[in-house]
Amino acid sequence: MYAEDQLLPISALQHLLYCERQCALIHLEQAWSENRFTAEGRNLHEHVHEGGSESRGDTRTATGVRLRSLCLGLTGQADVVEFHRADSATAGDAVPAAATAIPGISGRWGPFPVEYKRGKPKAHQADEVQLCAQALCLEEMLGVTIPAGALFYGATRRRLEVAFTPELRTLVAATAARLHVLLAAGVTPLAEYAKAKCDPCSLLELCQPRISGQRRVADYLRQMLETGP
Repeated sequence: MYAEDQLLPISALQHLLYCERQCALIHLEQAWSENRFTAEGRNLHEHVHEGGSESRGDTRTATGVRLRSLCLGLTGQADVVEFHRADSATAGDAVPAAATAIPGISGRWGPFPVEYKRGKPKAHQADEVQLCAQALCLEEMLGVTIPAGALFYGATRRRLEVAFTPELRTLVAATAARLHVLLAAGVTPLAEYAKAKCDPCSLLELCQPRISGQRRVADYLRQMLETGP
């Protein structure tokens, strides 16, 4: 179990799986730079969170839900959590095996997290890990079992349902543990240039993966300030 002051951002799991160096630059060295992709993603999340809560039939929707897991040592925010009425035949296959009560509302409700992404489905599992981590936080907070959630991709305008299998849950736990080890060590991994990952990265200019493989960004910036242009 982790203490409150040891909790790390759920979003860092995605950074870690995409690139350990990127993760360390953001969460150790506090380096950040925005490009078109990150700006579009930020705008999408803000738009979703502004939607507020609503009720439609057997589904109640909450946005910007705060999350935490003391078991995994994670904290963050879910874009959307849908609560499907578990005692209604019209709720369909989205009803989890276990459900929870909502204060002030009758019935039992099954949580179903939905994460919004600006692009399209990816070859790696970073998005699935982030979504499953949100579900594990909800499970711990609400005392329920959540078998599935969904990723909504802006490029395709479609939902991709994600089953929270034992294998995915294990990957989330292992990634969270690795995240804590990486950030506790306080060492930024060396750069390893890979065109497909590095070129679209908003931190490309700060990271300088082609030339700064042996230097931390903090050292690079310090040298630039000392020597001048």
